[in-house]
Amino acid sequence: MRASFPTPLRAPNGLEAGGTANLDNLCINTIRTLSMDGVQKANSGHPGTAMALAPVAYTLWQDVLNYDPADPLWPNRDRFVLSIGHASMLLYSLIYLAGVRQVKNGKVTNEPSLTIADLEQFRQLDSKTPGHPEYGHTTGVETTTGPLGQGCGNSVGMAMAEKWLAARFNKPGFELFNHHVYTLCGDGDMMEGISSEAASTAGHLKLGNLVWMYDANRISIEGSTDLALTEDVAARFAAYGWQVLVLKDANDTAALKDLLAQAKAETERPTFILVHSVIAWGAPHKAGTAAAHGEPLGVEEIRETKKAYGWPEDQSFYVPDGVQAHLQDGMGTRGAKARAAWEKLFNDYHTAHPELAAELDAILGGKLPEGWDAQIPVYDASEKGIASRASSGEVLNAVAGRLPWLLGGSADLAPSTKTNLKGEQSFQPAAWNGSYGGRNIHFGVREHAMGAIVNGMALYGLRPFCAGFLIFSDYMKAPIRLSALMHQPVTYIFTHDSIGVGEDGPTHQPIEQLVQLRATPGMTIFRPGDANEVAEVWRYLIAKQDGPVALALSRQNLPTLDRTRFAPASGVAKGGYILADSKETPKVILIASGSELSLAVSAYEALTKDGISARVVSLPSWEVFESQPQSYRDTVLPPSVTGRVTIEAGSPIGWDRYAGPTGEIIAMRGFGASAPAGQLAKKFGFTPEAVLEAARRQVG
Repeated sequence: MRASFPTPLRAPNGLEAGGTANLDNLCINTIRTLSMDGVQKANSGHPGTAMALAPVAYTLWQDVLNYDPADPLWPNRDRFVLSIGHASMLLYSLIYLAGVRQVKNGKVTNEPSLTIADLEQFRQLDSKTPGHPEYGHTTGVETTTGPLGQGCGNSVGMAMAEKWLAARFNKPGFELFNHHVYTLCGDGDMMEGISSEAASTAGHLKLGNLVWMYDANRISIEGSTDLALTEDVAARFAAYGWQVLVLKDANDTAALKDLLAQAKAETERPTFILVHSVIAWGAPHKAGTAAAHGEPLGVEEIRETKKAYGWPEDQSFYVPDGVQAHLQDGMGTRGAKARAAWEKLFNDYHTAHPELAAELDAILGGKLPEGWDAQIPVYDASEKGIASRASSGEVLNAVAGRLPWLLGGSADLAPSTKTNLKGEQSFQPAAWNGSYGGRNIHFGVREHAMGAIVNGMALYGLRPFCAGFLIFSDYMKAPIRLSALMHQPVTYIFTHDSIGVGEDGPTHQPIEQLVQLRATPGMTIFRPGDANEVAEVWRYLIAKQDGPVALALSRQNLPTLDRTRFAPASGVAKGGYILADSKETPKVILIASGSELSLAVSAYEALTKDGISARVVSLPSWEVFESQPQSYRDTVLPPSVTGRVTIEAGSPIGWDRYAGPTGEIIAMRGFGASAPAGQLAKKFGFTPEAVLEAARRQVG
C-alpha cells in the first residue's frame, strides 16, 4: 500500500507565516521525526505507529487532556494510557515536549522528566526511555504497557476507580473527581482476548468516563491484519454497549476534536473511536507496510520522509523553535489553571468535610487509617478447625470495616472464595441496582481482565483485591506479573489450593501454580496453615504497600492449632518460624505450608512421644523468609541438621533448598485425580502416617 501526502510544511522557517495551524503541524511532525530518530539510533523499535498516531496523540494532549505537566501527580488529572506500548517513542516525545516534571521519592521536582538526551538513549541500558513504557521508571507514564491488551484492562480499572472516588468523595459544590481515561490501542489489542473481556466489563458498567481510540492501521508484524482479523470491530463494541465513533483520517485533527467532544458529552456509555490511519505516514516506500511496524525505517527512508515533511534532512532529534512553548502554552496553561482551581476546591473541602478529606489524604498518601487492624479475630484451638478460605473471608471483612478503600471481588466465585464484603453494595451503575460507591465488584468469568482491572485501580491509591481458584491464576499470569513489575499492592485471593479440591479432579487441582507465582520477581506468596496464620497474613499484607501478595487458601477445613502449646502465629511476619520444637537439637525438621502443616504437627507429636527430638517449621512464605537475615534463617533451619522432610501438596520444584541434599520431599509429581479429598490424600501420600514414615527414615 502506498499513500499520497499533501504538500509538506516548511518546518524550520515556517513559523512566521504559518499561524497556529502551522504550529500544530510542526508539533505533530516533531513527534514523528523524534520517533523515527529514536528508533533508528537504537536500531530497534517500532516507528510506524508513532508516526501514524502523532496527530491523534498530539491533539488529545494539546486540546483535550486535562493534565498539568508541572504536577503529574495531580489527583484529578485525565489519564492517558498507551496500550500499544511498542509505540513508546510517541509517549516519550509527548512527555518531553509538554515539559512534564520529574517525580522523585513521591515529590514533584522542577526537573524535566525527559530531555533530548534521554530520547537519544531510547532502549539503552539504564536509560529513562525503555523499549516499552514503565510506570515508576519514567514520570508521565501512568501504567506499564507492552503486553498487548493490558493497558486496555488497566484503563477500565482506572475508570472504575474514578467512578468510585467520585461516588464517595464528591459532595454538592465539591466535584473533586470528574476526569476521563483515554487509551490508545491497536489491532493487536483488539485481537487479544483480555481487551474483549475488559470492553465487555466497561460496557456493562456504563463507564462514560472511558475513551478508547483504536488505531485501525490494518498492519501487524506478519503483514496485513486480514491474515487474522476480518470482523467488524466497531460492531463488536456497539454490541458491548459502547458509543462508537469513526475518524476517517488520523490527520484530520479538527474532526478528532469534534469526536472527543462527543465522547465527553456521553456519560452513560464508554466511547470507542475507530481511527483510520496509515502506518509510517509520510514514508515514501514503507508507509502502509509491515516493514514500518517493528524495525527502523533506515537512514535513506528517514531522509526521504523528512524531505516529505519539509524537515532538515541531515538533522536528528531536531526540535524547531516554538514547538515546546506551543505545547506548554496550550496543554500546560489549561492544566495549570484546572489544577489550581482543584487545589483551592480541595482546600475548602477540608473545612467543609474534614473526615472525608482526611480519608482522601490517606489514600493519596498511601497511608492506613488508625486502628485498621483492631478487629482482626483471634481463633481458639479447634480440631475441626475452619477452611483457610473461610477464615480469610472473616478477616477480610474485619479489615474492610476499618479500611474503606479496600474493595474488590471475584471471577463469579465470591460464595466459594468467601470474598463478599458483608453489608456493602455492589459496584454497579444505578441501572443495575448498584452504586459506583459499592465495594463488591462482580468481574464475571473474566480472570484475565480482572487482573488488569485491579492493577488500574491500585494505581489510584485504592487497595483492591481479586479472587478465584488457584488453578485459574493461569488465566491472569500477565497482569500478576505486571503488578509485581509496578510494585502495586494488589491482593490476589486464590482458594481451592491443592488436591483437597477433591472430586473436581485434575483440571481443577493446582499443582504447578505455586511454582509459577514464586518464580515471579516481586511477588509475595502466602500459604497459611491455620486460621490464626491467616489473620497474621492479612495483618502483614495490608501493611505492605510496595508490591502484590497472593494468598493460597484451602477449600477443606484446617485444624486451628493450640497456640498455648505452639508458637504464636505472629511468626508468619517472618515468612517461616519454629512452630514446635524439642529441648535438644532436633534430629529431624518437618517443614510444611498450608493444609499440610497439621500433618507435620501430627508426625512431630508421634516422634516426641517416642523420645525422638523433632522440630516443626511453618513456612507459609518463601519470599518473606528469604528476605530475613541469614542468622535468623539458620536459627530456624540450622545447616547442621540435615534430617529434613518438606510437605506441600504442590510441585516439588524449589523445595530442595529447604530439604537439602539428603532430605525428603513429599509433594505432587502428577496432575492428581478425581475422587473424595480423603482418598486423594491417601493415594498421593499426604497422611500423618506417610509423613511420620518419612521422618523416621530421616532419623535413620
